[in-house]
Amino acid sequence: MSDEITSPLLSKEERDEGGGNSSNGESEENSPIKQVALTVPTSDEPWLPVLTFRMWVLGTLSCVVLSFLNQFFWYRTEPLTITAISAQIAVVPLGQLMAATITRRVFCKGTRFEFTLNPGPFNVKEHVLITIFANSGAGTVYAIHVVTAVKIFYRKHISFLVSLLVVLTTQVLGFGWAGIFRRYLVEPAAMWWPANLVQVSLFRALHEKDERPKGGLTRAQFFVIAFLCSFAYYVFPGYIFQMLTSLSWICWLFPNNVLAQQLGSGLYGLGIGAVGLDWSTISSYLGSPLASPWFATANVAVGFVFVMYILTPLCYWLNVYDAKSFPIFSDELFTKNGKVYNITAIIDSNFHLDVAAYERQGRLYLSTFFAMTYGVGFAALTATIMHVALFHGREIWEQSKSSFKEKSMDIHTKLMRRYKQVPEWWFVCILIANIAATVFTCEYFNEQLQLPWWGVLLACAIAIFFTLPIGIITAITNQTPGLNIITEYIIGYIYPGYPVANMCFKVYGYISMTQAITFLQDFKLGHYMKIPPRTMFMAQVVGTLIASIVYLGTAWWLMETIPDICEDTSSVWTCPSDTVFYDASVIWGLIGPRRIFGDLGSYEKVNWFFLGGGIAPLLVWLAARAFPQQEWIRLINMPVMIGATGMMPPATAVNYTSWIIVGFLSGFVVFRYRPEWWRRHNYVLSGALDAGLAFMGVLLYLCLGLEDISINWWGNDLDGCALAHCPTAKGLEVRGCPVFT
Repeated sequence: MSDEITSPLLSKEERDEGGGNSSNGESEENSPIKQVALTVPTSDEPWLPVLTFRMWVLGTLSCVVLSFLNQFFWYRTEPLTITAISAQIAVVPLGQLMAATITRRVFCKGTRFEFTLNPGPFNVKEHVLITIFANSGAGTVYAIHVVTAVKIFYRKHISFLVSLLVVLTTQVLGFGWAGIFRRYLVEPAAMWWPANLVQVSLFRALHEKDERPKGGLTRAQFFVIAFLCSFAYYVFPGYIFQMLTSLSWICWLFPNNVLAQQLGSGLYGLGIGAVGLDWSTISSYLGSPLASPWFATANVAVGFVFVMYILTPLCYWLNVYDAKSFPIFSDELFTKNGKVYNITAIIDSNFHLDVAAYERQGRLYLSTFFAMTYGVGFAALTATIMHVALFHGREIWEQSKSSFKEKSMDIHTKLMRRYKQVPEWWFVCILIANIAATVFTCEYFNEQLQLPWWGVLLACAIAIFFTLPIGIITAITNQTPGLNIITEYIIGYIYPGYPVANMCFKVYGYISMTQAITFLQDFKLGHYMKIPPRTMFMAQVVGTLIASIVYLGTAWWLMETIPDICEDTSSVWTCPSDTVFYDASVIWGLIGPRRIFGDLGSYEKVNWFFLGGGIAPLLVWLAARAFPQQEWIRLINMPVMIGATGMMPPATAVNYTSWIIVGFLSGFVVFRYRPEWWRRHNYVLSGALDAGLAFMGVLLYLCLGLEDISINWWGNDLDGCALAHCPTAKGLEVRGCPVFT
């Protein structure tokens, strides 16, 4: 594997060759990151209007529509995430139409309040700001899991007002951490945020004049063709031939063999040989593999193979923790004899653990893979701290001393210096006000939320501690290790028996950090596209507030109007992510980690993963120092490798295998052997696939889903592996499964 492929850094000669002309007359230079140098322009047009009437209209509309659609589809068995790229494309003709039709009259002419509704042609900077609004509506609002779990699974009361306060405070809290760590995670060139390059490439395709190469296509032409192909193709995995989501061909060869189906099922087993020919399967949980640098994809692949094909089967077939009494891959909670655990029976009238009922029903057990997932989550946490301390500790220290010196700036940071920066005290004020509002909410509505004031402060301390190390890993690898497990673990030990408190603590400790990462990524997008920082800040705040209200309103409407939502397994509204969130609240909050991973539980030895995770980066660091000429050693990223399966469940094996295959083809094969094609089309292709899938997905639901029109045939059996969920212990009787003797 050559250095050209594994290292994202450009040599000095390549930097000098690849630049563009900066607008301030400096000598040609470019980013030291190869992918950035090939994608991001090194010029600026500071005179372009940004805060325009059409930006406000289209930005607000994009945010509202994406928020509604993403929450609407999130409860479905196969959730469909509509990315900001869809809005990024859809607003172009609307912006151009507004530029052509709205009056150019200047109002209040000659006064300090002079303004116009139409400052001229629709430009790239207002387009970027609209996309920042849309980013606020892309993805999910994690705090709604709390509302869903309380209302649907626990069947307890939580008011709309309390739900709104929890959603708003969790979404806005991340601004504080983002403001504190901007200088470390936005300005340095080494923090390049790979996911942003998809949007940058698409902006250039939509706005720049691009000469058509001989025998080839312009970026815009390529995008249109790829978009139409993606749009037309998704009718097959999305409606006509849904088995394309997971082609588990081993199950077809052995329809009556439990072992074969455990191995071959892409949705309920190890997924050996299973592949998904569906872009939503490929990109739904790990993001676009076309945006992942190859060294990060390789780290994910190694971690996935180790956990899925070595660690899990070994534990299962050695019957560790009575593993054969349960499915090999499941997010359900079980009793010792393999029956689904009755959670309702162990909750008392005060929404607290009934210890006597729990002792009567017996200990709670997990599937082999679910237990191993928690173990690697423990390891990923300590690996993150050790990796950043060993490999980036000196850089952080140097950046803290010289982050504002000219010598530490790349061309993009230099160009951004002409704009007024957002004062740090703005972020501090938001942070203090939001923490105060959070403490008030949790104390005043303690009967519903259960979390005491000190829990809020502890969650904030965890979030601020981990934002920098996890931000560095995300900015370099496009993979984000999660804090969900450690936050659950800590509050579960300190404050056991309170499931809502556990969920709230996780949301405030984990999601405020994740929101900070999202804000920083948007800051970097604005940094690349030369958007005034104060304007960016305003768009992020307003977009976040709008998205929070729309997300909660949509979720509340669905929960109130759809019968048996999240509970009827025969419907499309099975809420897979909310089910996992609920299971976690039972494990860590209601029962508590001491009764599962402590001295009172069955999985105490899983805690050794903490030590293993701390040692792993140290071994890589020592190897890198012992063999400095072997540059590939430094590309081994243990937090990414160990935490590779952090999205499983609800992600399944077929999501990972398909993602890795496409990532290899793009990040290694095409990048190495067709670099010019990769430069022109890779990120544009990613955006086109996202957009085509999203538009067809919405169209299918509006035309067919609302009328409940479906096609019943074997090609719409999602996995075709009915026996994959069966246990293999002797004598256990499970409906639909053979009894082993």
